[in-house]
Amino acid sequence: MPTPPTARTLFVSDVHLGTRDCQAELLASLLRRVRPERLYLVGDIVDLIAMRKRAVLPPAQQRLAARLLRLARGGCEIVYIPGNHDAALRRLCGLRVHRVRIERRMIHTTADGRCLLVSHGDEFDTHVRIAPWLLTLGDGMHQFVLALNRWCNRTRGLLGLPYWSLASALKRRVGAAQRYVAQFEQAALHQAAREGLDGYVGGHIHKAGFRARDGVLYCNDGDWVEHCTALLETPDGRLQLVDWRGEIIEREPVMAASSVSEGAALPVAAAGRAS
Repeated sequence: MPTPPTARTLFVSDVHLGTRDCQAELLASLLRRVRPERLYLVGDIVDLIAMRKRAVLPPAQQRLAARLLRLARGGCEIVYIPGNHDAALRRLCGLRVHRVRIERRMIHTTADGRCLLVSHGDEFDTHVRIAPWLLTLGDGMHQFVLALNRWCNRTRGLLGLPYWSLASALKRRVGAAQRYVAQFEQAALHQAAREGLDGYVGGHIHKAGFRARDGVLYCNDGDWVEHCTALLETPDGRLQLVDWRGEIIEREPVMAASSVSEGAALPVAAAGRAS
């Protein structure tokens, strides 16, 4: 297996702790291999909506929560940005406990001086022009596919095969899903450009990847329900998508870095970049 990359920063979103679909063991595997200086938890880490109906917290999910706390105690700065499934935590934005803080959104400055807006991404849902009935149908189908995904990977595990996302393979073949992703990406790129930033980092749509337009970079770190990917910043400021093994699956497109000096991440309001 290739040597895992060294991480200055790690961005993780859509873990959905508290549900049967959370791939806690795979995320824990990544965190054993990659020790970041700063960890962004970019929304939907805990699925409070699903837990109102039924809370599922098996030992693997409890161990993952404990590992995150150990990272903080070990010196890793953790920034929690609540999403739509853990939106109740937004009332705690601004809270800091030791090396853990909760913020609505942030501006992260990379090692090479680029300023990236970091948010969960659900704020862009209003920019996506998809019929409401189609979104409702898509959500129902998504839950069905996730159930198939669990069955598929349970079988693969018994056969000694690695995790594979059936849900991802199916969504790549659905035109409506592709249009939704494209509109979401355009909305995020537009917001970053409007605020004079170099790029955007988020989650929400469970579709990892990079896009670039007019010198602005879009990064989606994926999820830990279907794709099991995270966004990693190397010590020199390069951005890469990695899987649960810490292996690089995609690198950011080559773009010119800004001349902003290196610094720590700042809440958007404090940095004067709020929309």
